[in-house]
Amino acid sequence: MSEPTYYAPEGGLPSQTTLLTSRAVVKEAYTVIPRGVLRDIVTSNLPGWANTRSWILAKPIAGFATTFAQYIVEVSPGGGSTEPEPERGVESVVFLLTGTLNVVIEGEKHSLTPGGYAYLPAGANWSVANESTEVAAFQWVRKAYEPLEGYTPQPFAVQEQDLEPTPMPGTNGAWATTRFVDPNDLAHDMHVNIVTFEPGAVIPFAETHVMEHGIYVLEGKAVYRLNDDWVEVEAGDFMWLRAFCPQACYAGGPGKFRYLLYKDVNRQIKLT
Repeated sequence: MSEPTYYAPEGGLPSQTTLLTSRAVVKEAYTVIPRGVLRDIVTSNLPGWANTRSWILAKPIAGFATTFAQYIVEVSPGGGSTEPEPERGVESVVFLLTGTLNVVIEGEKHSLTPGGYAYLPAGANWSVANESTEVAAFQWVRKAYEPLEGYTPQPFAVQEQDLEPTPMPGTNGAWATTRFVDPNDLAHDMHVNIVTFEPGAVIPFAETHVMEHGIYVLEGKAVYRLNDDWVEVEAGDFMWLRAFCPQACYAGGPGKFRYLLYKDVNRQIKLT
């Protein structure tokens, strides 16, 4: 099996002759941030990080998605952070897109290569360093952890390539999910998985559910149903869905269509 590739933005700035037309759209139920708008001018520096810049893709907004924040973080050689998480009650997932990155979790060092995935529980002591000579870029998903009595999530790091995707029933493997935690483990109140579609595969119904989504396209292209619209998406695009936004897709080929998917799970709805 060939090694997967993952898209990361290169920044820069379009020329003055570039047309302004874009696939970027913000609607009541969803947002699409195409890769072409991830330019130098919209990056942010992160306090406590050296030689690092970020594209902030999602943050909690009243009336929209409220459970998570998501970034693309680009760490130059020699960069990183000894205290990356400023809020003790926040858990994280780091997924490496390009380069190499050393993540130290509770004193244990993990050297991530593209496809590397680290889960950092709320309150964990961890750090990030780029000790290579090339830029490293990763997806960073942050969520305020909802504790559950009797359950404590544990930190871990793994490479996507070492995990076997789980095919969806009745699809003959055309639609599969790489799961990094057991869906039945109530210690976890969020899942960040990789979804893979073979060319021509589909989500055959309009999913309409309580989970919010951050969807970062790692590879390929598709036509995606978002609420009552069909939009074209490709590697490097980000889709942000509020709860109950209908969704489906057709994978466009000629290669696989793959994305990193966030969703909030495994907790009762709070009413008081």
